Amino acid sequence: MKALVFNIRVNSLYSIRIPFTWQSALTYPILPPSAVIGMLANALQRYKNNKHPVEYLELIEDNLLWAGSRLLKPCIIKSYTMSAITKWEDAIGGKFTNALGRQFAYTELLEISAIFRNDILIEDIVNALQTSPVTCGDSESLVSLDGEVMVKNVEETSNIEDITTEYPVPFSMDTHIKEGKGQMYLMHERCKKTSESFPLILYLVPIEEKNGIFSKSEIRIEKTADMVYKIQDVGYIVMRAQNR
Repeated sequence: MKALVFNIRVNSLYSIRIPFTWQSALTYPILPPSAVIGMLANALQRYKNNKHPVEYLELIEDNLLWAGSRLLKPCIIKSYTMSAITKWEDAIGGKFTNALGRQFAYTELLEISAIFRNDILIEDIVNALQTSPVTCGDSESLVSLDGEVMVKNVEETSNIEDITTEYPVPFSMDTHIKEGKGQMYLMHERCKKTSESFPLILYLVPIEEKNGIFSKSEIRIEKTADMVYKIQDVGYIVMRAQNR
């Protein structure tokens, strides 16, 4: 198996809305798996441009084993009041907009990693990321690549005891955390709904907050029943066994 690993430099504020927040939209400090998938599919569609965008999304999801991101630099999250358009037509004196709260984040650098089941899409995605506009969440939140897109070897490890990771860890009663700091977030692992249920999965994200500033951390896992992979020069990641 191979993994694509690359850093993105954020050019402006970004807001990746936590799904169950609307009237006061909260943002993730990192890209959840679904946002990484969307980023790759969007770049590939712009590069190839010979299929419907949804087909590229399906192509990525069919070939992807795992996706994640981590902070490389501290992150700041602030809340703002936005004016949202609620309808386009109304009688004179009617209300067209509504004031909604929304969080925006900013960090200098994020690392993105994605493990693929095979090498079919690797070359095209590398070219797409290096030649197409790349966005972080909203289409307005443009980012730049910081360095090259690296292709790394991935190995499944049988050593699932006493490992350390800086990537989000799926929260499970079978996973014993030995030490480390993190915050809980519900995340979608895919973009497309494939059945009647479309669950949000609870993840422990290795970050710590101090005075409103989020910084990267790490989690030391004593043991886990989930799958553990090691990405060359990156380290360990933990993936839910159901996703295999």
